[in-house]
Amino acid sequence: MPAHEALRLLKDAAARVRDPVSGQSLQQAGMVGAARFEDGRLVFKVTVTPRHDAEQRQRLLSALARQVRHAGWDGPVDAEIAELPAFGAEPAAGDTPEPEPGPAVGDPGLPPKRAIPGVQRIIAVASGKGGVGKSTVAVQLALALRDRGFAVGLMDADIYGPSLPMMLGVNQRPHLDEREKIVPIRAHGLRCMSVGFLVGDKTPLIWRGPMVMGVVKQFVEDVDWSGLDYLVIDLPPGTGDAQLSMAQLVPVSGAIIVSTPGSLALLDAVRGLQMFEKLEIPILGVVENMAWYELPGGARDFPFGQGGARRMAEEAGVPLLAEIPLDGRLRLAGDTGQPDLPVQVAAVFSGMAERVAAALPVPASSAR
Repeated sequence: MPAHEALRLLKDAAARVRDPVSGQSLQQAGMVGAARFEDGRLVFKVTVTPRHDAEQRQRLLSALARQVRHAGWDGPVDAEIAELPAFGAEPAAGDTPEPEPGPAVGDPGLPPKRAIPGVQRIIAVASGKGGVGKSTVAVQLALALRDRGFAVGLMDADIYGPSLPMMLGVNQRPHLDEREKIVPIRAHGLRCMSVGFLVGDKTPLIWRGPMVMGVVKQFVEDVDWSGLDYLVIDLPPGTGDAQLSMAQLVPVSGAIIVSTPGSLALLDAVRGLQMFEKLEIPILGVVENMAWYELPGGARDFPFGQGGARRMAEEAGVPLLAEIPLDGRLRLAGDTGQPDLPVQVAAVFSGMAERVAAALPVPASSAR
């Protein structure tokens, strides 16, 4: 049986086994990954959490192996357990693992961060709350960096509300290469990955924290991002599991906080900024979206208030990277999956990309 066919059977089998902790199938919960072939054996990992007791783990492995054989795989099966740490949990006596080589960053209780192979700089785009245009900023920043000649990737880590497929007009599914690495989708000169490429745009994702961590971990470790100058990561709004997972896993080069000028959005944005500071991730700056609306004749209306993000940036001692006006062409670009903007609309993002590239330079030889 070809390798890709056996991997498809594993995916089908995972959809038939229920996780007793989350109540979802292993496929829905993103618990099965890192499948490979070794000497004719189908080897795969099942990701669990400390909430899975020994009996549950053994049952999951047995049930999954049984379903794989039932689906048609007649070769040897070797299932392995991989455990995600519980954030904030104290390790039990005797369970503290030996530290892996490499410098730890931030909290000494966190494992050492690992660089993503072949990626020069990692930029996290975040917001304190939803609806402020964070994904639009992430996409347009990636495109503006592309226009400056850099090789750019875009990771949609907004697990619950993936918007990349719609904004880029992509309905493809990624595939595995010969090393069993996920190959990012290529669109608009970017290399892209989103959970939306895997589950469809109408599938509700009701995942618990550990499952979110598992998806983020897979996007970091199992996707081939090699050869990038910048990887732009669109984080979900707020200060939850995806942000903490990213901070644990990789050395983020810098974070951008997106907000509207309104007081409530700014309050949440401050919380996001403080979270990154506590995680010892540099703040590249603040972006104020929906800053104003240009009226006929050139006057400006400020429907959400004026200058709030600028004041927040000044108080925090970080740059104001951009003030983005309300513009129907920007909304249309995202809604139609044609994100490239007219020059006059793209100018604000070009300026933002220039500031980001200056703050996080890459070797000149790596620019494309």
